[in-house]
Amino acid sequence: MNPVGIGIVGCGPIAQAAHLPATVKAHNATLIAVCDRSERLRTAAQRMHGAPNAYADAADLFADTRVEAVIIAVADPFHVPLAKAALHAGKHVLVEKPLSDTLVSAHMLAAVHAQTDRILHIGNNKRYDMGIEYARDMAWGALGQRIAYRGWYCDSHLRYTATANLQPTFVTADDTLRPALDPKTDRRRYLLLTHGSHLVDTARYMCGPIVRVQTQYRTVEGAHCWYSAVTFADGTAGHLDLTVTIQGDHHEGFHLYSQHGSIQAKTYLPWFFKSSDVEVFTSTDAQYHRPLGADGHSYRRQIEGFCAAIRGSQDVRAATINDGVAALAVLTAMTRSAEANAAWVDVDTAAGLP
Repeated sequence: MNPVGIGIVGCGPIAQAAHLPATVKAHNATLIAVCDRSERLRTAAQRMHGAPNAYADAADLFADTRVEAVIIAVADPFHVPLAKAALHAGKHVLVEKPLSDTLVSAHMLAAVHAQTDRILHIGNNKRYDMGIEYARDMAWGALGQRIAYRGWYCDSHLRYTATANLQPTFVTADDTLRPALDPKTDRRRYLLLTHGSHLVDTARYMCGPIVRVQTQYRTVEGAHCWYSAVTFADGTAGHLDLTVTIQGDHHEGFHLYSQHGSIQAKTYLPWFFKSSDVEVFTSTDAQYHRPLGADGHSYRRQIEGFCAAIRGSQDVRAATINDGVAALAVLTAMTRSAEANAAWVDVDTAAGLP
């Protein structure tokens, strides 16, 4: 397979910690170009990772004929405009999660994508966690009909103490391009989109579409909690707990109860590059099964899946444009439910800002 020529738009923290090194490590990708408005950031990225070209303007990167696909690693409000421009330029796109900061703009991007034959994946890298991959295969195979799912994503108040030891020392700059309105100004919404996109996508990956939600929201001294009952399209009952932050260590995972067995999963911060601990019980043989998941680099595996799809492989793991839109719809429905004193809300009727 000929390596796919990759251009990365955005040379900030997520690119430095994940996408730049992952692209260089990926066996079927070649880093062709980097792009950032900040000369300091793009120069550092080019020098450190050996990109032949560095651009200040994304339009110039999109015009580079050696770039077949782009990774968009910028602030959330820029996701849709850049993805649309990349598609119009004939590029395949891997855009960081969440797909957008509004459901309306996500639908607009989906309409643009529908007019192309390009691959568009969302950066829900946990789908490429080997433990979660194994759990998903069992959930949709040997375990039979699903009964109930419980998922949680509880971020630690000491997150940045941990990540300071795990991530590289970031190159920073004062001349980066920032949104007119800092997304972090509305902290409730920012946390819901940033962390909730992981929680919801993992639930949908394991059990399929979510059709109804009932959410209680509570905030205490800067901690935000969304406690949601959900119903999946196949009738599976569910519960999702998003709490940011908790007083304790990062706490993430899920339980699934099915017709012929059950699953327990513990997921780590991705910066440990460690697959989830997954234990599956199968009643057919009365045995517990645990995958090793030795390859814990979900970001690299995600890029390899993206490139394989571009070369014609059927990548069943990836979060597609439809998954990205659906996750935003669930998060929006959660907000509407919380505003209505935990009323049940049908996801397909959700509207407004998440």
